Formats: sequence, C-alpha cells, structure tokens
Amino acid sequence: MSRQISSKLFPGFEQLSVQTTEATINLVKGGEGPPLLLMHGYPQSHVMWHKVAPRLAERFTVVATDLRGYGDSSKPPSTEDHEPYSKRKMAIDQVEVMESLGYREFSVAAHDRGARVAHRMALDYPERVLRLALLDILPTLELYRETDMDFARNYWHWFFLIQPAPLPETLLGNSAEFFAAALTMRGAPGTFTDEARAAYQRTFSDPETLHATCEDYRASAGIDLEHDEADLDSKIRCPLLVLWGDHNPAYQKHDILSVWRRRAVNVTGEAIQSGHFIPEEAPEDVLVAFNRFFG
Repeated sequence: MSRQISSKLFPGFEQLSVQTTEATINLVKGGEGPPLLLMHGYPQSHVMWHKVAPRLAERFTVVATDLRGYGDSSKPPSTEDHEPYSKRKMAIDQVEVMESLGYREFSVAAHDRGARVAHRMALDYPERVLRLALLDILPTLELYRETDMDFARNYWHWFFLIQPAPLPETLLGNSAEFFAAALTMRGAPGTFTDEARAAYQRTFSDPETLHATCEDYRASAGIDLEHDEADLDSKIRCPLLVLWGDHNPAYQKHDILSVWRRRAVNVTGEAIQSGHFIPEEAPEDVLVAFNRFFG
C-alpha cells in the first residue's frame, strides 16, 4: 500500500516498518492512550481496519500491522513443515513489534487469520496480552476435528490452499484478482471501498504473497494443530470478547460462546449483523463493542 493510500485511509497515522528477529513487519500507528494491536485476516492486510482504526485512535494508541507473508510485510522462506508460518512464529513477530514500540503489555483485536495468531499469542504470552477480541473464528483444531460437508462447502479454500506447492500458487497466480474477489464477494454491497480493494489486490497478486499465504494455511493444517493439541489443557487467561457475523453460514450450527468457554476463563461476546468481514461490513457495531470491552 502506498503512503498516499495509507494517509487517506488512516488519517493522522504514521506508516512504519519494524524489523523483528525473522521478519520485517509493515504497520500504521496512530492515536494516544492504551496500546491496542489490530491484526487482519485473509486475503487482506492492515487496511481492513480503516473504517474503525481512526475512531479507535481517539481513545487508544492503535497499531495495525500486516502479518508476516501478507501485505507489505516480508515473506520469510519456509520449510517442509511450514514452521516459519506457524501461528507461534507469526505471534512472535507481533510481540516483538509491540516491544519495539515501547509496549510490553497491550490489548489485541484480531480477525480471521489474525485471530488465530492472537489465540496462539494469548497462550504463549499471557503476561503480554491484557484483553483480547477475536472476530469470526472458532479454534482451528475444533474446526478441523468437526469438518463436515457444510464446512467444506463454505470454507473450501482451506482445503485448496493446503495442497502441496506449487499447485495452488500456480492456479492463483493466473487469477489472483478473481480469487480474492470470489472470497470477498460474500460481504454485503458497499463493504469494500475502492481504495481498500485496490490495496488488497496490489499486495495479494505478488507471487511471494501467494506462496506465503498458502504456507499460513498449510501450517494451520499441520504444525499449528500439533501446538494446539499440546495446549488443550491451557486456557486463555485474559478477558476474551468473541464477535461473529450471524450471516456467516460456517458458524450457524455452533454455540460460539460455549466453544470458547472451553478455551478461556472469562468470555463474553455476541453476534453482529454481518457476514464474515465484520470490521468493514459493520464498523459501527465493532466500535461499540470495542469501546465497551477495551475502554
């Protein structure tokens, strides 16, 4: 994303690059107050927060990042077990970013893939995460264990993207714009601004991004499940807010709060009148929920 687009979508924010141990993380930072880290989902970038971040910056110091492999963050080389794109490694980047900005403790709000990183972060770094909001996810292990035809039909890309390289990368490289549009067209009309859509398409069409984001999904179907199995008896200790889109068919058969209460000690949450892309489809509802929970 160019600095011109960043300035337009995040007025008053500064754009920074932070070198972590293994990656360079692109971010925007703005506002004053308690630190709040925002993490995005697939196939997006930090841009997905542009409708809520400027308003949150009236009360918080907002840090919205691109995960490793996404947006304008770097794409480290991977390995046969996809460990460099494990949620554990992606969480370490974000902890190091916040530390470099002067925040040892902070709150986190995250959507989709970023929420899976945040879930791992809260388990691995409970002393860092003060409050946590997860948007439109259930635990990865839970979903793979309970996969059925409805889930496979709605979340078909989970099973496509984990195929061995270079199959999905090659097919995506021939139609990256079409593929991203197919995923995001589930949002209500007007969900995505022209500026945001252009930013997503610019970074997602990069062959390095296509490979890195496939590695993210491959890790989720492999090494992440090993980490999750090992931590089944561990619970998120900080207060947890769970928000989900009540128009998202993948989650309609689940009791969302009951699932998360098996994984966390202090859970609140609610359905939002939205599809999957909640911060862009229902920004006012997100702002109300965040200000109540983090404020």
